[in-house]
Amino acid sequence: MSTPLLLTFYGDDLTGSTDVMEALALRGVETVLFLDRPTDAQRARFPDVRALGIAGTSRSETPDWMDRHLAPAFAWLAAQGAGISHYKVCSTFDSSPTFGNIGRAIELGRTAFGGRPVPIVVGAPQLKRYTAFGELFAAFRGEVFRIDRHPVMSRHPVTPMDEADLRRHLARQSDLPVALVDHLALGEGAADGAVDAALAQNPGAILLDVLDARTQRAAGRQLQRLIEAGCRFAVGSSGVEYALAETWTADGLISGTAEFAPLPPVARLAVVSGSCSPTTERQIHHAASAGFDAVPFDPRAFVAGDEAAIAALTTDALARLAAGRSLVVHTAMGPASDLGEEIAGQDGARHAIGRGLGRLQARLVAEAGLTRAVIAGGDTSSHALRQLDVHALTPRFPLAETPGSPVSLAHSDTPAFDGLEIALKGGQVGNDDYFVRLRDGIA
Repeated sequence: MSTPLLLTFYGDDLTGSTDVMEALALRGVETVLFLDRPTDAQRARFPDVRALGIAGTSRSETPDWMDRHLAPAFAWLAAQGAGISHYKVCSTFDSSPTFGNIGRAIELGRTAFGGRPVPIVVGAPQLKRYTAFGELFAAFRGEVFRIDRHPVMSRHPVTPMDEADLRRHLARQSDLPVALVDHLALGEGAADGAVDAALAQNPGAILLDVLDARTQRAAGRQLQRLIEAGCRFAVGSSGVEYALAETWTADGLISGTAEFAPLPPVARLAVVSGSCSPTTERQIHHAASAGFDAVPFDPRAFVAGDEAAIAALTTDALARLAAGRSLVVHTAMGPASDLGEEIAGQDGARHAIGRGLGRLQARLVAEAGLTRAVIAGGDTSSHALRQLDVHALTPRFPLAETPGSPVSLAHSDTPAFDGLEIALKGGQVGNDDYFVRLRDGIA
């Protein structure tokens, strides 16, 4: 018999999914992340986990895709019998009616889990994400911005955030009404009454503000109360797990702590990046200054299927690794180099870039015998890792100082990939020395 599950989750991209796994692992919750619905044999390999998830790609998909893929995934998650299932979205909540439609996901999940109101938690102080009066704020380089004025997310190449009020943002994507329990109600000891009043309205969803540690604890308690009221499906960032872990620890369901073996240095590290973020741009520059080879590659070759150019890149990268070099292969260097407008009209172009980088990374790992690798870019990671023969990830080394960018352990039926240490990093995540530290090791 498998251990009863506390939580299941579906991540709308791969880095967001590993973010949830990290938040749970840091608090002693055994977790496995599958890249698709597992077979019975794959599930049986992890009998003692308390949480399991599926890493999806819905952040970059259309509502029609969601109808065809999310509905059966939610039905499978509902059948696992966990107390709550979480649809994980990015903590910046970037989405649109056309791509990554969170409103449509709420509708589908609400139907799959019994039609009850859907709790929404986006704020996560650990990630420097905050919600106040329903508006979202996020930090960038030490300064906190309202999300519609954020230097990166307000200019996202696919889903720019031009609305900070999350209820107004969702109103563009769904007709479901969204109630709000703001941080004042959560922080003043009147949270039970405020949530009960919202629940009595039977809205489509209930947004819970999280502004600080106190409101996060209160949100966790209210999430548990909503679970007990039959609300078994939630939407939000890993703030859902951070909040629930507070309650589970206080209730003695989990230890609340965990230890991990140090991450030793490696002689060579291969990074592939499809990120256009200025954060990743700084990380590439820093890596180059610390001995990495920065290898630019025109992403249009992946889109066009230019096999000669791809073969030349692969040969060059393998030669650098054979010479003992670490490298970063990148298809962009900051927002100015994004080819979004040029490739926007080509169906599946961004997916093709992610898949191309994934096939490249698979060759580098297998042929150079690498034990650690990195994929940078949230959408990139979702499509790239599927080119490696990996069916599941478990926590290897959470990076507490840069939450949302852990090192995971790959599980595969192919020896070259089984046991691979793989880091999957969203574009805006991590300090400047992120790639260098993963090469040089972390105690």
